[in-house]
Amino acid sequence: MRAVVQKSFGGPEVLEVVETERPKPLSGEVLIRVHASAINPVDAAVRSGAFPLLGEPVFGLGWDISGVVEEAGPGARYEVGEEVYGMPFFPREAGGHAEYVATPSRQVARKPAGIDHVHAAALPLAALTAWQGLVDRAKIGPRDRVVIHRAAGGVGHLAVQIAKARGAYVIALASAARHDFVRGLGADEVIDSRAVDFSEVLSGVDVVFDSNAEGEKSLKVLRPGGTLVTVLEHGNPELAEKVAAAGRRFVGVSVEPDYAALEAIAALVEEGKIRPHVSEVLPLEEAGKAHALIESGHTQGKIVLTV
Repeated sequence: MRAVVQKSFGGPEVLEVVETERPKPLSGEVLIRVHASAINPVDAAVRSGAFPLLGEPVFGLGWDISGVVEEAGPGARYEVGEEVYGMPFFPREAGGHAEYVATPSRQVARKPAGIDHVHAAALPLAALTAWQGLVDRAKIGPRDRVVIHRAAGGVGHLAVQIAKARGAYVIALASAARHDFVRGLGADEVIDSRAVDFSEVLSGVDVVFDSNAEGEKSLKVLRPGGTLVTVLEHGNPELAEKVAAAGRRFVGVSVEPDYAALEAIAALVEEGKIRPHVSEVLPLEEAGKAHALIESGHTQGKIVLTV
């Protein structure tokens, strides 16, 4: 099978498509014929060595996948021919940018009906990050005032929609050029993140979903007892202590495979409450170009590779 691998750390040019052996599913696993695989900022950070999550190369990148079950091991949850999507093995190597991936069947879910594999592949890592932070941990509900950082990005644009689906009042932080896009997602209020200091204009917020490493500044806008959900600073004990000392709640999110959450997300997609936005679709052979785009910091929504 074809797969994207790297043999050294470096820029996007270190990525190459090679022929490698197709994996075999074990008991409780499925072999997925991948149709699409999304790019996330973590992919670029791992590739460059800035975030050496997988140790030293050689390894394959990619976690977000959508495809069709090609083989099913004994005891697997799905049958051959079923369409599934998910984020296998994170934070361990999954090798999702490949023609085939073998994964425990409980790490994927049935693909949402009504969307193609490209849009389904755009969901797992970003949507699970938002869901696990906002729903599982912060337990947002109707009338909660929720601030979403980087609201037009891969995680942010799904966080806005998940919060709205839970009945929250959503305050989105995004550059002026993205305001129409974010309002179209359902944001109740939009603040220009480049022209305005949000910490000076907001107060009494119930939850802040921070994917921009602005935990200390975000703490200022929370009401007593409010919750700071942080993605990039989930392992920051000093920030956690400051949040607790201020009488607020600290929630660090390190996303993990979760078929139950994927099923809940798929249901919202089918109800028309979540729509993943894909800004660029490229073939597997252009994984390097996809990495360069994600590193530009100007991506709206997600970038997806077709396989």
